[in-house]
Amino acid sequence: MRGYVNIPGSVDCNCCKVCGARPIIVLIKDIGYVVKCPVDDSHYRTDAGLIDINDWNLHNINCINPLDERLIFSFH
Repeated sequence: MRGYVNIPGSVDCNCCKVCGARPIIVLIKDIGYVVKCPVDDSHYRTDAGLIDINDWNLHNINCINPLDERLIFSFH
């Protein structure tokens, strides 16, 4: 088992404002889940508990997801 879950593309979720990666969901022992950057643990992560994508989005609001299809198609 990988130890994390990828957030589906259908879920509105901002990318990491530091590196641009799409976040993942990780179970932290018996404490709960965190939404975090998969690239670096020093980037923002939510508090352990319920999956809180809203908190992640609030702290990573100034970013552009390079894989956002709306941006790719807007250049054509």
